[in-house]
Amino acid sequence: MTTLPTAKEPKRKRGIARVAKLLDAGAAVFAEQGYKAATMTEIAARAGAPIGSLYQFFPSKDLLADALVARYAEHLATELEAIRLAAPQLQAEGLSQRLLEMFLAHASERSLVLSLLDARWEQPGVRPGVLRASLRQQIAAILGAWRPSLGDEERQAMAAVVLEAMKAMAQFHQEGAFPGKSLTLAHWRRWVVTYLADMAG
Repeated sequence: MTTLPTAKEPKRKRGIARVAKLLDAGAAVFAEQGYKAATMTEIAARAGAPIGSLYQFFPSKDLLADALVARYAEHLATELEAIRLAAPQLQAEGLSQRLLEMFLAHASERSLVLSLLDARWEQPGVRPGVLRASLRQQIAAILGAWRPSLGDEERQAMAAVVLEAMKAMAQFHQEGAFPGKSLTLAHWRRWVVTYLADMAG
């Protein structure tokens, strides 16, 4: 059985900073050129690092892309946990706003991650469904903290709806100007707030 290479986990502060710089360079090159056209040589050059240093931490372009997807998931997980802790004190409008702000804050990172997932959709470990399922579970936990009386099945269903609503709102924000854009966003926000308030009773 063939053992696949894995990314090296940095132990020291200097190594952690170096990996962060390599990831930032990878993100920039992938965003500019796309996953397939990007090369490890160019990514190392963008980071100002020897190619051997890049391969030391990321033996392949796939592993570098995986690490960027994982970093995005970690960023969202940290912020979703903060929202979960604050949820009991929030009204429907406040909860909706916190979730939307989170998605907007990571809009560029989300676009990159989606492009990486799309470019490598055939690889089981990086399918979009894995990330989507994780986000649904975290939002369901937020809804449970917000309104403990909600049953598990209802929380799961609401989480799926809320996630899709937040993704759509973030997409609207990223689009260029179009007729009625600001009114569209206002209507969408109002719908999400009304939905949360109605479902929570």
